[in-house]
Amino acid sequence: MIHRPYTAVLIVPTGIGAAIGGYAGDALPVAKAMAKVCDRLITHPNVLNGAQLYWPLENTFYVEGYGLDRFAQGQWGLKPVHHNRVGLILDRGIEPELRTRHIQAADATRATLGLTLTDYMVTDTPLEVELRTADSGASWGTISHPDSLLRAADKLITKGKAEALAVVVRFPDEVDSLVLDNYRHGQGVDPLAGAEAVISHLIVRQFRIPCAHAPALEPLPIDDTISPRAAAEELGYTFLPCVLVGLSRAPQFVAQPQTNSIWADEVDALVIPQTGCGGSAMLSFSQRNTRIITVRDNTTTLNVTPEDLGMEAIAVNSYLEALGVLVAHQAGISIDALRPVISSFSQACD
Repeated sequence: MIHRPYTAVLIVPTGIGAAIGGYAGDALPVAKAMAKVCDRLITHPNVLNGAQLYWPLENTFYVEGYGLDRFAQGQWGLKPVHHNRVGLILDRGIEPELRTRHIQAADATRATLGLTLTDYMVTDTPLEVELRTADSGASWGTISHPDSLLRAADKLITKGKAEALAVVVRFPDEVDSLVLDNYRHGQGVDPLAGAEAVISHLIVRQFRIPCAHAPALEPLPIDDTISPRAAAEELGYTFLPCVLVGLSRAPQFVAQPQTNSIWADEVDALVIPQTGCGGSAMLSFSQRNTRIITVRDNTTTLNVTPEDLGMEAIAVNSYLEALGVLVAHQAGISIDALRPVISSFSQACD
């Protein structure tokens, strides 16, 4: 018997201090495990990006957050590709030496990994990122010159024939020292993540093209007590390699069904932190025939649960349990049958 592909979505919202996935690609082991029990896994850069660390997964789709929201709404589909021609945008605010480091990283992915990149483009104006923190503790931010970013993107798409865009923006080094110290030691919110999402959302919304961001920062002083969850960011001068690798195989967004395109009504399950619900994609999937699985021990700074929103979900303690629910669901097995006590079959009410 031939079954349709079992498709799951893994979401760890950006910038909300998730215990797993709130740091430097530390949800990648979850994605690797989930990809083994699903035919197709759809997730986003926050899950898969680990600075200079990455792990290509053949059946996993790298989808930017705004594009994932539109996919969940059923407005866009995902078209798998063999490879993308990736354009690189560099913020004019990046110092010459730091810019060279990023260009060398891009060259390394061409020579060592065989990626196809366009020529890079430097924005005509420094983009000037400002970082903010919400009352909940979640991070967010703004850029002062979004028009400059969009002009660079338009040129790379129209003249450079870019099919996906990587963006490197100079971020402030003057981050709150306590916030940064907590993050580096695995106890806080990534102070950059919310602003990074704003940058990629802007390009995906405007051009309907895969995009992801890597911040440009001066290396931090060495600290031998750094948390393993944040350690990937201590490895070098740039976080760009994982972005270029992810974008090289990112699916294209399509507005109409095409051969082999994937649509929201094909998603069987969504896995998300229990207190990180309420996002657009979660709300959209809750209106579909999608099994929602929430993970209790992936705590966040938010406190939005499916119960608060009146949504039905299966709550599990860990991602290990979530994997078991996915396996049972794919096999067509009721999870009640896997428990020691099962209630008697009862007559339906008139």
